Amino acid sequence: MVIQSQEHRRVRKMSENDSPLRKRRYWPGPLRTAVLLAIAALILLARIAERPRDPAIRNVSVMVLAAVGVGIFWWWLSWRSAYPRPIRRVTGWGGLVLLGVAVAAIRIDGFSGNMVPRFRWAWQPPSDTRLEPVASAGQSAALDATTPWDFPQFLGPHRDGTLPDVHLVNPENPPRLVWTQPIGAGWCAFSAVNGFAVTMEQRGEEELVTCYEVATGRLVWSHALRVRHETLLGGVGPRATPTIARGRVYAMGATGVLRCLDGNTGELLWMHDVPAEFGYQPGEEGRYVSWGRSNSPLVAGDLVVVPAGGPPGKTRTLVAYAWDDGRKVWESGYDQISYSSPIIAELMGKRQIIVVNESTVSGHDPQTGDLLWRFSWPGSSHGDANTSQPHVFEDTVLVSKGYGAGLARFRIVGDRGEKIYHNPGVLKTKLTSFVIHGNYGYGLSDGILECVELASGSRQWKGGRYGHGQILLVGEHLIVIAEDGDLALVDATPQEFHQRWRIEALNGQTWNNLCFYQKYLLVRNAEQAACYQWDVSWEQVPSGAEPAASPLE
Repeated sequence: MVIQSQEHRRVRKMSENDSPLRKRRYWPGPLRTAVLLAIAALILLARIAERPRDPAIRNVSVMVLAAVGVGIFWWWLSWRSAYPRPIRRVTGWGGLVLLGVAVAAIRIDGFSGNMVPRFRWAWQPPSDTRLEPVASAGQSAALDATTPWDFPQFLGPHRDGTLPDVHLVNPENPPRLVWTQPIGAGWCAFSAVNGFAVTMEQRGEEELVTCYEVATGRLVWSHALRVRHETLLGGVGPRATPTIARGRVYAMGATGVLRCLDGNTGELLWMHDVPAEFGYQPGEEGRYVSWGRSNSPLVAGDLVVVPAGGPPGKTRTLVAYAWDDGRKVWESGYDQISYSSPIIAELMGKRQIIVVNESTVSGHDPQTGDLLWRFSWPGSSHGDANTSQPHVFEDTVLVSKGYGAGLARFRIVGDRGEKIYHNPGVLKTKLTSFVIHGNYGYGLSDGILECVELASGSRQWKGGRYGHGQILLVGEHLIVIAEDGDLALVDATPQEFHQRWRIEALNGQTWNNLCFYQKYLLVRNAEQAACYQWDVSWEQVPSGAEPAASPLE
């Protein structure tokens, strides 16, 4: 009887498991999951909408919610649904096999500025490792001579992304392609003097400073160090644009090695490992400067000034070295560095170095490094990083950034900054900087070109989607290099957005700034470099003019 009773219960349980009631009982599970995910998504999007934030947050949120939703549905279908066991087994184990194949065969090759991933096959090496190592061509440049057309540093002669004396003769026509060629990885730009252009690039395990002839793209010389910087979010290679002054090239590598090279031959004259000098142990700097040093050296008189950094308790804002022999002259401040570069400008009748730090902005005496003033401008090297350049406008300081921070204007009062306005809805310059033309600022605000009246911080217009690219003001026009490598020309006028044309200039993701020398526009990204020629006229440069003194000297 006991055996019959147990057999009866077993048969009844099997019958219940196969009944329509059993099947119907499992179906509400996905519905509940879908409802909960929808509620979570609405709450998350509502929180994001409370204040203007970086679009990357929305993209990451959507990707995470999609992954969680697919995972829950797969788990239910494989292990909790009432489908026949063979189907559930195929779904469960098949999903695991597909996931394993994807992990083995696909690699994330980086992210766009809005956190959209790029992929490559696992058997394809990174693009920079596919290039042949570059040996010095053994040629000689002539960087010890200067011309009125020089573009000797990051963002041009005045380090503000403007060339007011250049005018495009036929702006309705796109420029002509002169040359294009592969280049090593990196997010720095070209600097050009006397017909030669210098940049930095990563080729395999070597970080190089390279010199090319502007008109032909011919390699003249190179100098290599066996260092490599690579992060998943930030990519591969150096980030800082070299500075050319007095016939020398000053280049800051992504790992913090500052090199001074002979501009004619590429010979190393002196070098400093800045992180090591300021207390970082090998490999430790990534905890504080997550995505590599992108601070272009500033030449101020007889000094070469760069952000210093250092671990807590040893942090210094800036350090200055003598331009000729590299001896340390002064160090100043106690704020952690950002991804912005120092500028030199006149503010309140005094010439001073202004720098955006990790969470502050500060002014320093160029001769002594003395801290003159300082105010808060929140940021973190691991998240909402400060990358944009400061500006002096009508004796006030303008700063901007992405991540929902926008544009702010400060008046310096004593040793601090007094906020005049802060508009988080305009000029959200995540990986770029804005330029000033008259009383208006133009910049890529979360990837859309925008014009803002600077006295009040109010928007004039917004138009054109270019992603996290870069801009350069040339005369009355804005040259825009889009994140996807397109090149566009837009009128710099506050009345309305007017794009004259847009062409494909480069292939691949482009975060690099522009360089304009004489009649040539040099563009590059982490894989390709190109040169375009314009019809231009220059003000205050007579025909046959002799080389002028460098604006850095």
